[in-house]
Amino acid sequence: MPPPRIRTLFPSFTAPSLAIRPATVCTKCRPKILSHLANQPTTTQQLPIRLFTTTTPAQNWLLPRAGANKKDRKGRPRVPTGGSTRGTTIVWGEYGLRLLDHDRRISAAQLKNGEETIRKRLRGMRYRLYTRISANIGVYTSGNESRMGKGKGSFDYWASRVAVSKIIFELKGDIHEQVVRDAFRLAGNKLPGMYEFVRKGDPPVMGITKVGSPAAEAELRRPRVKVPEPSLASTAERLPAGVMAGPQFKGSNVPGLGARD
Repeated sequence: MPPPRIRTLFPSFTAPSLAIRPATVCTKCRPKILSHLANQPTTTQQLPIRLFTTTTPAQNWLLPRAGANKKDRKGRPRVPTGGSTRGTTIVWGEYGLRLLDHDRRISAAQLKNGEETIRKRLRGMRYRLYTRISANIGVYTSGNESRMGKGKGSFDYWASRVAVSKIIFELKGDIHEQVVRDAFRLAGNKLPGMYEFVRKGDPPVMGITKVGSPAAEAELRRPRVKVPEPSLASTAERLPAGVMAGPQFKGSNVPGLGARD
């Protein structure tokens, strides 16, 4: 039995009043609401809801999520010896900063300084900055005055291998070209190497040569040394005399290469 002072509260909990007053709509708004509901698609006509997305989540271009213990080799930047021009033109923005002198390995701290310099110069303006490279190469160092051996060393910092004529930053926005040029000039002073300012539509670069026409590209792709056509006679001249006298060369059409009687 509950106490007497609580017994009087039981009827209010056992039979609560859940009555809801119907919503009232004025006569002027009722036709508008009914016409709006009539134009809405039914549940059978609605498109299916996608419960997943194929867009990759935003990641830090200066700090990979994993790979610090992979012990990457120092390596060298990619050299496009086959005539590749990938990564030398503007893709998303209107202006860009391109490496000019030769390939380099740029650390993540240097790339961050360049990005912060651009954002500080363009503070308060409407723009969007794109990065074309990522610091995904681990650099490992050992202590000073340490003896040889004892392994590769511990992880030190992240870096990026930047090939020659590679676009590093791209920018798009309602900003004057001279302002963007000055921002990229300040960023180039913070980064190692020499850089140049490029615009949307500038010709690509093959190595260190700008490809402005198909004739220039064909001239760069042609072989510098004339390759002789393969022939059996020229091959036989380079071989010793006794090599071509075997039974496998009997009945050869080349004069002087048949088997001796």
